[in-house]
Amino acid sequence: MNGKTHYRKAYKSDHLGIADLEEYIEEGRQLTFTIDYVKYQQNVSVAGRKGNHNIAYFKDKIKPWVINATNGKILKGFAGSSFIEDWSGLFIQLYIDPTVKMKGEITGGVRVMTQQPRKSKPELLPTNAQQWGRAILAYQRDGNLNSVLKHMSISSENTKAIADAANA
Repeated sequence: MNGKTHYRKAYKSDHLGIADLEEYIEEGRQLTFTIDYVKYQQNVSVAGRKGNHNIAYFKDKIKPWVINATNGKILKGFAGSSFIEDWSGLFIQLYIDPTVKMKGEITGGVRVMTQQPRKSKPELLPTNAQQWGRAILAYQRDGNLNSVLKHMSISSENTKAIADAANA
């Protein structure tokens, strides 16, 4: 870069924080992530203090995130479960909330959006011969495209074309 030190360097920690999200925003990255798993950890150091915390680990290359009570309530709603083990696979969007208070002082914080983002799946098209061929094999094996639909969207016309090819 320019040999200068960015002020946020001093605020970096082992856990996801505002400084990390600001960096992502500056890079133009989306703040959507998939939770791999959440673990309850005792006596872990967060922001220089030891305590018991629920910590989310992501499938994405991002630091673990300490889940506070407010964010936990939102994740509970997304999963339909109060149990952190059921939060695996949740697709979430984070943002910086400058109004978050800690110990009566406004510090800002990381929040999860109250509306769960939608994951867009790539569309399966006959122009992608390799994926198209795999879809035909999946239909021959299963009699449906359920395994393919977990990863891709398929128009009704292309679903019929795959079924016709599989039955030919």
